[in-house]
Amino acid sequence: MIAVDTNILVYAHREDNLFHAVAFKCMEHLAEQPAAWSIPWPCLHEFFSIATHPKIYDPPTPAPLAIDQIDAWLEAPSVILLAETAAHWPALKELLVAGRVAGPMVHDARIAALCLQHGVRELWSCDRDFGRFPPLRVVNPLVGS
Repeated sequence: MIAVDTNILVYAHREDNLFHAVAFKCMEHLAEQPAAWSIPWPCLHEFFSIATHPKIYDPPTPAPLAIDQIDAWLEAPSVILLAETAAHWPALKELLVAGRVAGPMVHDARIAALCLQHGVRELWSCDRDFGRFPPLRVVNPLVGS
């Protein structure tokens, strides 16, 4: 199963982003395929935070449009939302120690732990920081496009 990180979601949504067209096609491909794919819940939270933030985008995405975008992704019949289970803390703890995580890097460790505990085979992301979690295969679907 493929999971999608925040940056791909933001790029697919924001038409003013340089990577919008290719990110949009990536999301469209996932949403239209019959195979299961996933979005970690924290990535949806972060998408909303980034897309609607006036210091990041001028103009920011209005909250109702960001909510509509999330609703559209969640309507895809093959999407699975990744959430914490009882197995989350042991998986996260291992990544925190092995990745020498401190400060805000905990957010990436949380995403990696969610992906690993749910059997994600690859995370689509443009964020190189996930390299500190080698058990998770990270692919940038925008490279070479």
